Amino acid sequence: MRFVPLAVAGLAALSLAACTAGKEGGPALGSQPKPAGTAPSALPATTIELWHGFSADSEVKAFTDAIAGFNKKYPQITVKLVKGVQDEQITQAVRGGRPPDVASSFTTDSVAAWCKSGVFQDLTPVIKQDGIDLSVMPAVVNDYTQYEGERCVMPLLTDAYGLYYNKALMKGHQPPKTLSELTKLAKELTVRDPDGTIKVAGFVPSAQYYENTPGHWSPMVGAKWTNPDGTSAIGSDPAWKKLLTWQKELIDWYGYANLEKFRKSLGDEFSANHPFYKNKVAMAIDGEWRVAMLANEAPKIDYGTAPMPVDDAKPDLYGGGFTAGTVIGVPKGAKHPEAAWALVKYLTTDTDALVTLANAIRNVPTTTAALESPQLKKDEHFQTFLDIFANPKTTTIPAHVNSTFNQEALQSFIASWEKGSAKDLDSGLAGVDKTINDKLKLSGG
Repeated sequence: MRFVPLAVAGLAALSLAACTAGKEGGPALGSQPKPAGTAPSALPATTIELWHGFSADSEVKAFTDAIAGFNKKYPQITVKLVKGVQDEQITQAVRGGRPPDVASSFTTDSVAAWCKSGVFQDLTPVIKQDGIDLSVMPAVVNDYTQYEGERCVMPLLTDAYGLYYNKALMKGHQPPKTLSELTKLAKELTVRDPDGTIKVAGFVPSAQYYENTPGHWSPMVGAKWTNPDGTSAIGSDPAWKKLLTWQKELIDWYGYANLEKFRKSLGDEFSANHPFYKNKVAMAIDGEWRVAMLANEAPKIDYGTAPMPVDDAKPDLYGGGFTAGTVIGVPKGAKHPEAAWALVKYLTTDTDALVTLANAIRNVPTTTAALESPQLKKDEHFQTFLDIFANPKTTTIPAHVNSTFNQEALQSFIASWEKGSAKDLDSGLAGVDKTINDKLKLSGG
């Protein structure tokens, strides 16, 4: 899946804590005895509706192909697909008593709020009832699909983030493994005009550059987001200070004005004018989906992929990275919850279904069997991200009722920090903590 900007992805997450889900619809999952027998034919004939966020023709076709496998197993269940649905639409449909039977989201930012408010039903009873072994998925995936012991969604596909590097621009250098190596290479590979104008950037350290979000960066230094009580750990964890000190020193080397001039001259992230395609950036952090985009939009680029560089003092982090992905579940009030759960279970645990989706959309599948399937399309570029995802050091942003707000609070401070408006890093990060914790109090966290 492509990256969804925070302002769009998590609209619902900021207002869900006090919302009440619709009361109309079918019975809650696990509230009634399981239909006699375990065969798919035990479920009655019905039509269910699945809302999802994909909109590109290839993505919609991938879902249709995956559903075809479900229809072979459950011929009596018809699945109606509704594309291009965002989190806010799902939330409003549930609150209005008109939910779909199944809904999928691009982002994990709403999971905690959805679980806490009951917008999505707790799947724990039916997971136990059907004997699903969640250990077939990495622990990090299980973490981002539940909140405070309530698992209200299942992981469908996921993203993994690593380093892309242009082999021609690298001038024979191997990809960096540490932040100090990244700094050295970024400086060596940068090309400027005599007036300081950047023609080629070895690496763009701005947090406003495409996928350079705090979340994607945090695994490089092992930074924590929250304390056990849900309060912010950003100001007290020295890893954030180390990360932002490194970032600011590299920005100052470029010159903030020079870097901004360069950044604003670049093409759109999701277009054929992406600067990596145009040989303007030697190294960049990006998701696994960029492999497919490069094949389609810039097939002549000779590039490599690698894990992200890490803190020099924490070399054991190398090989891991950041992950977060698509989630799917049964909304509160679904008219046909048992049939809906059958579809969710199939799409998230059936190897053929996951491989079909992963091959078409070029995202990482979330079960061990799918990752190891000989049918999964792999090459050296994509394999890097499969390895990152499976690495035990790979992390995600922990589920939080104010997940989007927390990320935006930190992002806002970083924008001031890299510009030079914020002078004191310690007090600035402490201010981020206060902003996040004040919001948590208001949310009843």
